[in-house]
Amino acid sequence: MSLFLTFGVLQTAASAAGAGSNLKLGVNDKLTGIEAVPVKGSYYVPLRTAAAELKWTITGLPDGIAVATGGKSVRLLKNNGGLKLQDGTVVPMDSFLQNGNLMVPVKISGYLGYSITFQGEKYLLRVRDGSAAMSDEAFVKQYADELKPQAVNPAKPSGEGAVKGRTVYLTFDDGPSATTAQLLDILDKYEVRATFFMLGPNMNRYPAQVKRIVKAGSGLGLHGMTHRKEKFYASPAAALAEMAADNAVLKRISGAETTLIRPPYGSKPYFTKSFRDKVLAQGYHLWDWNVDSEDWRYKEDSAKIYNSVMDQVHKLQSSKTNPVILMHDQKATLKVLPGLLETFKKEGYSFAVITKDLKPLNFWNDER
Repeated sequence: MSLFLTFGVLQTAASAAGAGSNLKLGVNDKLTGIEAVPVKGSYYVPLRTAAAELKWTITGLPDGIAVATGGKSVRLLKNNGGLKLQDGTVVPMDSFLQNGNLMVPVKISGYLGYSITFQGEKYLLRVRDGSAAMSDEAFVKQYADELKPQAVNPAKPSGEGAVKGRTVYLTFDDGPSATTAQLLDILDKYEVRATFFMLGPNMNRYPAQVKRIVKAGSGLGLHGMTHRKEKFYASPAAALAEMAADNAVLKRISGAETTLIRPPYGSKPYFTKSFRDKVLAQGYHLWDWNVDSEDWRYKEDSAKIYNSVMDQVHKLQSSKTNPVILMHDQKATLKVLPGLLETFKKEGYSFAVITKDLKPLNFWNDER
């Protein structure tokens, strides 16, 4: 039976972290020649090639393809029916054909017992099992010259390219929180990735969610430690100290770091030139937004939040400006997010995460 069954192709292509570039896949302590391509916020690899490298057994079946290794098995259902796990649970998972290869998300390896490390700022995408000896830090050091973007264009399985002004950058402030897991479940369901500007104390409180955010390949940003004006903006040195401490928490919990920052309450009016000169000189990149969901104002009024977001997004269309949407990692957001994602997809928008390679969007037009 042919391996390439009647799988549907994805309908929308989008850039992912790592500046939307193809990345080489690391397997245990080896950097392979397999190119992982970004689509809709996930990285995809050729199933046959990956299976040969990872010693997987793949078998064509009437309802899909079985993938097995080390006593674990999953079934990739045909017609993009999802991934069927050993306990019978079916989780969303798409695949598509590209140049004669069946492309599957790298995350399939996670369901087969592998650990996945993605650090967009280091262009690291690595799958490993218990036989791996090198830490991620050692891996990056060993292959530093080769861990570079392989191309600037994402995969285009449906023949559609990214349209200027049609890429949404979802951002969530103040997390993680008690509802982050549900937020990530929604993003996973719609195969969307977002950027999280997190607070140090909240990362300490919900370390498992931090690890999940990193593992999912989400964009990582810093929001400081206190979220109190009188403390964060006490001086440029105080602001820098908070961002550095926030980054240290992120690294301790997940092993990842970031240079993306969003000061509490946005950068205007408090993050003046003296603050920017002090903080950005250390390699940080300042990001605000051009769409305010006002979920902090409307709370449970999902209709107002939805209408506010869509009105602002539609106004940006005339200038072909990509929306950078401010939302918050809170319970109220869970009610409105699915509707927004469905509308964006119907209107042809794709999704991407913010990386250090993008030109910063901030209220001061500071491009550092």
